[in-house]
Parts: sequence; structure tokens; C-alpha cells
Amino acid sequence: MAHIALGVTGGIGAYKAVEVARELQQRGHDVTAIMTRTARRFVGEVTFEAITRRRVITDQFARGANADIEHISLATGIGLLLIAPATANVIGKLANGIADDFLSSLYLATRAPVLLAPAMNTNMLEHEAVQRNIAALSSRGVRFVDPGEGYLACGWIGKGRLAEPTRIAEAADDLLRPSGSLLGRLVVVSAGPTYEDIDPVRYIGNRSSGKMGYALAGEAARRGARVVLVSGPSSLTPPQGVEVVRVRGAREMHGAVLAHAKEAQIVIMAAAVADYTPIGGAVEAKIEKTDGPLTLTLERTPDILADLGRDRSAGEGPVLIGFAAESGDPIRRGREKLRRKGADLIVANDISKPGSGFDSDSNAATLISSDGDEPVPLGSKSELASRILDRAERLLERIPRR
Repeated sequence: MAHIALGVTGGIGAYKAVEVARELQQRGHDVTAIMTRTARRFVGEVTFEAITRRRVITDQFARGANADIEHISLATGIGLLLIAPATANVIGKLANGIADDFLSSLYLATRAPVLLAPAMNTNMLEHEAVQRNIAALSSRGVRFVDPGEGYLACGWIGKGRLAEPTRIAEAADDLLRPSGSLLGRLVVVSAGPTYEDIDPVRYIGNRSSGKMGYALAGEAARRGARVVLVSGPSSLTPPQGVEVVRVRGAREMHGAVLAHAKEAQIVIMAAAVADYTPIGGAVEAKIEKTDGPLTLTLERTPDILADLGRDRSAGEGPVLIGFAAESGDPIRRGREKLRRKGADLIVANDISKPGSGFDSDSNAATLISSDGDEPVPLGSKSELASRILDRAERLLERIPRR
């Protein structure tokens, strides 16, 4: 059974969180309660300590050695972060990356699944700002237990009351229960740009945001896969439940991808890896500006997809999926890349078309394989990610892999 962090925030539904903790324990889970300052106005921490038999966490900066980083140690040890009740305030903080207490810091630090049980006044729940925050969290993989309808503490009758404890515990069990079409599979995804340093100040880079790779990692995780996301520099928040390996340059990405690909069943190279890097690497001191031209001598970076293709023999090894982001004729170049790199599938797209370039939330592509070409019309990157994973699953069924 799992170790569950139960976040309790400041709403009248906080008293029901005691029953949530009991329900989780009866199902065999260990529970650590985290109470916000306002939650303690509704129910005391002694109550939770008596039920969970664990110290209740109330202060991000409690006294004691390393107590101020306790949210990091807890983040790596839990199987689920459950917040019940989840007020409009905490939903807004999580959606916008605000970490001003232990609970919100824990959310940012953990890669465990997250489940929220909202509870608030009906008008608050229906407010555009709250709905936008819920949608933002949902897009990152956060799950929700819908609030119930009935008599509210404010005297209104409507939707907004905390779901019943049994229902919340059942939702937690469902989220912890392994499921999905890629259950038991390891999927490695590369994402974002690489930065090839020239000196301590300057680098060679590109406009990739990592959105496509992050969407693929999130979709693979939703299908039950263990996902390793090898990410170049990106400001995006990683999907929940994904292991992230941060890299900067092409050589770092090459080493990280090949190391994890040894045990993978699917490798998706969505990163925009730099083709060239300064010979000898970055110089130690900043290059001084002069009136004349500056000449840089560049060399090719390792070709990660080609090296993965060469490492395979007799059909063994992971399904390989590459990208061909081109300006012009992506299909012709995608077919060439499929042959040259030994890949199973190439996702070819024309970055010069509106809505399909770097840092866009949408994309259009053609999926190229030995079976032919499959056009995917302009849509969200999450929709394209789903189509790509559908093809990857079919390839897993047809081709003998480890």
C-alpha cells in the first residue's frame, strides 16, 4: 500500500478530512497530514495525529536539523498527494506555481500523482478564474474528485460541498492502482532545445520550448508507462509522475538518452538538438567584443537518433520515433530521415506554417513509416501526442522488442 500525503486546507470541509484519513488507513495506506494555517482554525492537528499516528506537518520552517527542506524528502517518498478539501485559494496557488507554505511547496517538489477534492461556495466554484485554474491543473495531469451538491455551510443549496470521504478514498485507490495500455513499459522522451556554450555568457540555441516533448511524456504517463523525460533548458512544468533528467548541451543529452534507452521499449526524440557546437567547447573567459568580425569554428554534435538506430540489431531494442521539423517539404525529408536513421516512425512537420512552429500550442504533422504516410491535421500538441503514442503501441505489437 502507499504512503499518502493528505493536505488539509481552510474550509468547513476540513472536518471531513479526518474521515478521509481514516478511510485511507482502513484501505491499508499510511497517511501524513499537512495542515495549512487556516485549516487549523477548523480542526486541530491533534485529531489527525491520533488517527494517523504520525506528526502533523504545519510549518515549512519548523525547528530541527534540515526541517526547512522536509517538503523535499516527503516529496520523494509519497505515492500520492491528496488535498481535501481543496479551496479556491490553494487551487489558484498550485495552478500558478506559488509556493508560500509547506503544502504548496510539496506540490511543486513531488512527482507523485496529485488528487484534489474541491470544496467551496457554488459561485466561487463556477467563477471563471477558478475554472481556469482547474483546467490548467487538469492539463498537467492533476486529477479531481468532483464536489457534491446539497446544503452548503454558507446556507446556499448547490454544488460545492466536499465529496464524501468514501468517494475520495476510492478515487485515491483508483489513481494508485496501476493501469493503462503502456503499463510496465519504459518510455524515454527527449524534449526542448540544447544550448551549446560559446563562452560564460553566450551560447548557440534554438526556439524550441519543449511543449511537444512534454505533451508526449504526459500522454505516455497517462497510459501507465514509466516515463523518463530528458529535457533541455525549458520553463515548462513537467507532467505529474514523470522522471525528469535535466541536460544542457547535445553531448549531455546524447549520454542521458542512450543510458536510459538500454531498458526502454519506446524512445521518442522530440528534442531540437543542436547540429553544431564550438570545437573544444566553451572558452573559459568572455570573448571580448572587437570592431572586426568574429569567426567560430563548429563541429557536428552526436546524432542521437542515428546512434540509437545503429545500436539495434535483428529488430531488437526500442521502437524509435524521430522528428523532422523542416521549413519546406517535411515529407520528403522525413522519408529520407526514416531510412538514414533506422527509425520506425518519423513525425514530419513544416515549422513555417502558422500554428506549427516552435513554442506554439498547436501542431500539424505527417506520421511517416514503412506503412506509408498518415497526415495529422492542425490541433493541440496533446492531440498529436495521442496519435503518436497510438502508432507507437501498434509498432510494439508488430515488432518483437525486448
